Amino acid sequence: MINARLVAMSKNNHTNMYVAEIWRYPVKSLAGEQIDIAEIGVDGIKGDRRVLVYDEKKHHLVTSRTKPKLLGLKATLNSDGVPLINGLPWDDPESERAIISAAGDSARLIEWDGLERFDILPLLVATDGAIKEFGYDRRRLRPNIIIGGVEGLAEREWPGRQMRIGKVVIEFAQLRGRCVMTTYDPDTQKQDPAVLRHIVKKFDGTLALDTAVLKEGRISVGDAVEFIE
Repeated sequence: MINARLVAMSKNNHTNMYVAEIWRYPVKSLAGEQIDIAEIGVDGIKGDRRVLVYDEKKHHLVTSRTKPKLLGLKATLNSDGVPLINGLPWDDPESERAIISAAGDSARLIEWDGLERFDILPLLVATDGAIKEFGYDRRRLRPNIIIGGVEGLAEREWPGRQMRIGKVVIEFAQLRGRCVMTTYDPDTQKQDPAVLRHIVKKFDGTLALDTAVLKEGRISVGDAVEFIE
């Protein structure tokens, strides 16, 4: 159950907030990369989730919810903006073999730029306070942006509010309902069902924020953030 007293104590403490971390996931459901600077458009961080894993026999997308071995593959962008898998271009035969090994014989990689490549909205924003309350590796939540300087569970009061980061303006739509993906260790892919039970019991099943982009621009780690009242 959510600690209502902790929310009440922390919801108005928003001074000295800043961008603590930025994460990009060039290939959906693979491990992502931590970066210092990001270009933010209406479709989120440039280069985020531009390549997807697709089952050509069953005609649907494949994610680490059902194929957790995908989390063991590292996705990055090179200097030309090309997604890499374990250091090789996503369309390299070795990358395809790695995907097949992780997700099955009918798994293939496709490039896609439609907004439907996101589960809900283009950005997932987490806060350091809620991550501390969570008590597990922040990577289990797969955030795009982590806001630092936030005490406790203050983020639970943020849906419906707008925030400015430099020239970028974002809007928090709702708390994110969490799924089985949080139960897989980012490094070993070993499953611990207790993680999701913990989220359900302590956070009503929701943690971090589904977020829309209202105004584009560039953000950097260390940038100050503020609410738009």
